[in-house]
Amino acid sequence: MNIFLKASVILVVGFVTTVNAAKPATNLSAELSSKIIETVSVQKTDKFDDFLASLLSCKLSADEKPLIATIKKFRKKQTLEGAELHQLQRLLGLYTRIKYGQEAMDTLAKLVAIQTFRAKDIEQHDNPEFHKMADAIEHLAKDFNLAFRNIDNRVFEVSLKGSSDEVVGIHAHADVVQVNPSLWVLEDGTKLNPFKLTLIGDRMYGRGTEDDKNGIVVSMYAMKVIQEENLPLLRNFNLLIDTTEETSSTAIPYYFERNPTPNYNLALDGGYPVVIAEKGFGIIMADFPVRESATTQTTDAEIVDVSGGLAINQIPAASVATIKTANPSDLANKLNTLGAAFVAKNKANFSINALVNAQDVMLTVKGVSAHSSEPESGVNPVSRMFSFINYVQQQKVASFKQNHITDAASYIAANWGLGYLGEILDIGFTHDFMGPLTNAVTSVTLDDKSLQVGVNLRIPVGRELDKYQQEILAKLTKWQQANKVDVGYKVYMKEPMYRNPKGQWVNALLDVASENLSMPREFGSSSGGTSVHNLPNGVQFGLAMPNQKYTGHNANEFKRVDQFLLDLQIITEMIARIGQMPSLK
Repeated sequence: MNIFLKASVILVVGFVTTVNAAKPATNLSAELSSKIIETVSVQKTDKFDDFLASLLSCKLSADEKPLIATIKKFRKKQTLEGAELHQLQRLLGLYTRIKYGQEAMDTLAKLVAIQTFRAKDIEQHDNPEFHKMADAIEHLAKDFNLAFRNIDNRVFEVSLKGSSDEVVGIHAHADVVQVNPSLWVLEDGTKLNPFKLTLIGDRMYGRGTEDDKNGIVVSMYAMKVIQEENLPLLRNFNLLIDTTEETSSTAIPYYFERNPTPNYNLALDGGYPVVIAEKGFGIIMADFPVRESATTQTTDAEIVDVSGGLAINQIPAASVATIKTANPSDLANKLNTLGAAFVAKNKANFSINALVNAQDVMLTVKGVSAHSSEPESGVNPVSRMFSFINYVQQQKVASFKQNHITDAASYIAANWGLGYLGEILDIGFTHDFMGPLTNAVTSVTLDDKSLQVGVNLRIPVGRELDKYQQEILAKLTKWQQANKVDVGYKVYMKEPMYRNPKGQWVNALLDVASENLSMPREFGSSSGGTSVHNLPNGVQFGLAMPNQKYTGHNANEFKRVDQFLLDLQIITEMIARIGQMPSLK
């Protein structure tokens, strides 16, 4: 019997976790963990016991005597208790990071290269890129001696078996949001390929490095180590890899129609340390029928195209409008003058530039891309484009023919403006723990029949959604009737999630994250939703730091190397600890 197996079976019986949220850490400090990472090397052929032997040969200080004693007891097959077991679980995380960190980054690069965004006119489960992803995950699982199931190309399941029927679901997703390659340019002019992991400094650039292929990789390597070391688990772990999280969100429900729901659910697609609340998700889609531009004696300038985010949950870095006119040079000069005044009037944190392109004028508004759940972390060029178009219409020096695009501009300026707290429409409110309602003008879709402009809402606890939806529709309808604009509205709202964090398991999660990351030991709230939103005992457990800007959905998306390695370390420790607790209740 493996030493770790024998020791752990004895240990878990008497394990006790307190639920005191203010209790002091009793495990290795972040400083000691860093010292171990810098001091101890692991060869590819080494096992965990070799790592522990190497650690004992290092010169540790007198303050580290308890750790030395724990390692010696373990290697002598003696019984460990609570805090000592936790130390061994943390050391297993450090071992995984040191041994497999580089290999895990190489694996991440392979997954980033698979272009798993939504393709036009094809379902995700029929998309060859998702079939490639299924093959890649299956190959990894086979190499790691883990069980794999492909549920009709909707969900890829990787399993680590325990000794009971209880299941912990670890949720990650393989799909990514679409990209505009022309926006993947660094400030120094370096052009990036969104689907090639590029390491520059401490950043790994590439679509999916942060959202959410990193979650797949660190989970599978953590499971690999636990399998290699024959670590006994009292419950099963199923890594559920979603293929529709960024779009229809139909894959996970499809899976649960055919498979049992895990007893506990962790989304590695949010924030540290443990997030117990997620805002509700709302969409207000305004549909403007395409109409011929009204003739006018004052201008021949006609906006024929406008761009925005490629998805409702994505604020892009730029928005571009194409304008036809008989005198493009004159119009460009006027728009640049008006643009400078508009920028100065509304904070100089974005730019407006009109350039002549053959017989057209290309009007570009540049902001700062962001996830739509965090509009405050970006500068929205879509709302600024429409608001600027409306601003131009009010000036005497330039104007555009009236059409569906100027209708949309009037709608955005009058109801949403440049803010993100619902202040213009007077629909804003806030919750003490979850924070304020936010809005973001994001997606723009134009075809030969209609222009659709989507606004994404993130809704905290505090409103009855049916009444709230009626209130918003009433205000928009009142504006529509007063301004005689041809527009149809579709509104969708999903209830927020707000969990009471009871149970030893969430407190164990809080210990693991807060101690490794030197964070306050307190639960968090998120503006972003995950696949655990409606699942029992569902919380977010990383992998983003709350004090850093989230780059998922952005142009130039990246994951920091040190954070990726910390994630690998933390998820290994988490599976070991949650897996060995006698009870999670």
